[in-house]
Amino acid sequence: MAGVLNISTAPIFRPISVQKKLSINNRINRVLSVKPMAQSSDSSNGVSTKSEPKSSSSFSPPPNFKAPKPKPFTPRSDKILDILSASLALVFRLGTGALVSGYSASFVSKDEVPSDQYALGIAGFKVKESSNLGPRPEKPIEIYEFESCPFCRKVREIVAVLDLDVLFYPCPRNGPNFRPKVGQMGGKQQFPYMVDPNTGVAMYESDAIIKYLVGKYGDGNVPLLLSLGLFTTLTAGFAMIGRMGKGTSYRPSKLPPKPLELWAYEPSPFCKVVREVLVELELPHILHSCARGSPKRQVLYERVGHFQVPYLEDPNTGVQMFESADIVDYIQATYAL
Repeated sequence: MAGVLNISTAPIFRPISVQKKLSINNRINRVLSVKPMAQSSDSSNGVSTKSEPKSSSSFSPPPNFKAPKPKPFTPRSDKILDILSASLALVFRLGTGALVSGYSASFVSKDEVPSDQYALGIAGFKVKESSNLGPRPEKPIEIYEFESCPFCRKVREIVAVLDLDVLFYPCPRNGPNFRPKVGQMGGKQQFPYMVDPNTGVAMYESDAIIKYLVGKYGDGNVPLLLSLGLFTTLTAGFAMIGRMGKGTSYRPSKLPPKPLELWAYEPSPFCKVVREVLVELELPHILHSCARGSPKRQVLYERVGHFQVPYLEDPNTGVQMFESADIVDYIQATYAL
């Protein structure tokens, strides 16, 4: 018989009403705003290429590029300090964004989980996780923001809680593309700035954006640690102490014709170091948020036979890869000037 561990989310999540559940197939089909394309894999080097015709752009993987094999929780030796400093945010924000809305978990025998189903393994047991998510947007929410901004972090945390897919337009200081665009669209360069293409709503102000997102795509209740006003903003600022200045200022880059796609979630220090370089190089990217309890963990597991984040898909070169340090190297070699 399965031993059950009920993980209470009361300190982070307020109680939510139980909605009529979508079927598993409908949830998986709707969870991604960008449908996966057929793929072919080269198992000898870990590189996968999409079967659609190659883009006419000049982007290509670096010479002799080989995607690394995934190594869970094993930072590269030269990146250990980066991962440790990025981990400080977990302390200051008490893991906000690590669990999706309505998260629950139970320990079961490993024999109770089919081999084609994602589940975290611990000491011979498997952890079965579930969630209770709100309506799914048809198109990705669009958010203009940058890393070293506490107000932007608050919005990224609610994105993780609500398990939303977001098209991020990075707006680093002195960025030539998307900062000016925000000024043109909204009348001022203030961040974060959100556009919901599903409803036509556009707005500034992090707290207003959070309330809008939980009202439209959640249960209407703002999580406790995102509803404490000045305390929330201060702790979101303290969370950036370890990565002071990272993801802040623009570095010259080549803008790709298609946004990159990143499977990640806000509290992960491994995902953080990748996001920082995407912001500095002003590279638009679709973030497939997949915190604990996200159905997208199963989606990624089915697609590549493994779950680990960050996971990068670059439609401009066909590269698909794990490992944060190698992803950073790849992005800089491909797009930095």
